[in-house]
Amino acid sequence: MYPARRCSSLLHRDLAAVCLSSLGTHPKKSGPLKKSSLPSSRVHPPPTRSNSSPVLLSSLQVCQMGSSSSSSSRLFSTLAQTLSNAALADPHVDTDDYEYEQADPDALLRECEEVLRNRPPRLHRDFMMTRACSLQNAPIRVMQWNILAQALGEGKDGFVRCPMEALNWSERKYLILEEILTYRPDVLCLQEVDHYFDTFQPVLASLGYQSSFCPKPCSPCLDVHNNNGPDGCALFFNRRRFQLLHTAHLRLSAMLLKTNQVAIVATLRCRFTGRVFCVAVTHLKARSGWEAFRSAQGAHLLQQLCELTTQSHPEVDDENRTRVGETEDGIPLVVCGDFNAEPSEEVYRRFMTSPLGLDSAYKYLSEDGNTEPPYTSWKIRPSGESRSTLDYIWYSERAFQVDAVLKIPSEEQIGPDRLPSYHYPSDHLSLVCDLRFSQQPHRFM
Repeated sequence: MYPARRCSSLLHRDLAAVCLSSLGTHPKKSGPLKKSSLPSSRVHPPPTRSNSSPVLLSSLQVCQMGSSSSSSSRLFSTLAQTLSNAALADPHVDTDDYEYEQADPDALLRECEEVLRNRPPRLHRDFMMTRACSLQNAPIRVMQWNILAQALGEGKDGFVRCPMEALNWSERKYLILEEILTYRPDVLCLQEVDHYFDTFQPVLASLGYQSSFCPKPCSPCLDVHNNNGPDGCALFFNRRRFQLLHTAHLRLSAMLLKTNQVAIVATLRCRFTGRVFCVAVTHLKARSGWEAFRSAQGAHLLQQLCELTTQSHPEVDDENRTRVGETEDGIPLVVCGDFNAEPSEEVYRRFMTSPLGLDSAYKYLSEDGNTEPPYTSWKIRPSGESRSTLDYIWYSERAFQVDAVLKIPSEEQIGPDRLPSYHYPSDHLSLVCDLRFSQQPHRFM
């Protein structure tokens, strides 16, 4: 039997940050959604988790997201109504306008544990603190993750050492939600999302997140039989902590040609401090031989980001009596993505040397502070084993400082069959860091 699963993700995070990032939200208007029962858990051949009570976030002092008066005594109703694969009737409706019962994240995490009780425990990862925590202003927890599109995992990617049973959506979705609930980011950037409307949007909305989804124009998921629609990028943020000022959906170009890759750029304002920043999520072209193509896509994205971070927004002018683009350097920026590029590629160098002044948060894990992790993805396909660094969290070095970075699991933790597996739902590891504004705002209010 495996020992009880542990969660140390918040142990190093100060209470002020936890309270700010764990607040719920109020719905805008009602819209009834269908309810159905949760799928039953299935038994798997690997050793199972412990039946003892898991040592999880319930033991920590964490502010609750929304009401939890009855959620601990019943199955979580939002999962019951959304995880049955019944998508919204109109995929073009603004799903953030629906009313979702506010959920207790601790109760939902326990439910994930219960559904996954016959699987091995999740990977245990600690944070590396880069500096002493400060209570003056709470950090912004950012999570970057390519979650692996369900259609691609089952129908195209060919993970030869991963049993198909481990990729079953009825349980894999709980592994994904468990990872998100473990770290509880303020900003969540996902790629390869092909269950946005029927799973991630409604469930995370009940936890206080507002979101935006941009599908690929010609998603490879559509070539898979019984697919759930196109995959794409999704961006979620804590709507109680941040106000959305502007959203841009970009279709990336390369060599004057429109491509199949997209990006979302959201301009957010912190409701507590008035600070404004941009968050971008993207997913560049995959596979070797496309290095120049990826570099061109990166150049186009950087150009778009330069324009978006130096323009003015009337919402800020009216409410804060200041122009966001009036500062010399523009709006601070966070860029998350699966770049499908090693640090040796030109697109990586483009981001490192861009006039936006970006740096990579995960270099803090290295001894010299200048080296990326040895891998963020590790998989075995028919063509062979691949261990690569492809995923990044970029941030404006002039505006942010990195407080903490989630460590990369060891080879022993990942196991000989690599990723995905019974205990981890994707072939990419999640990246999580805590960012804090390093200077006072120029002027607001």
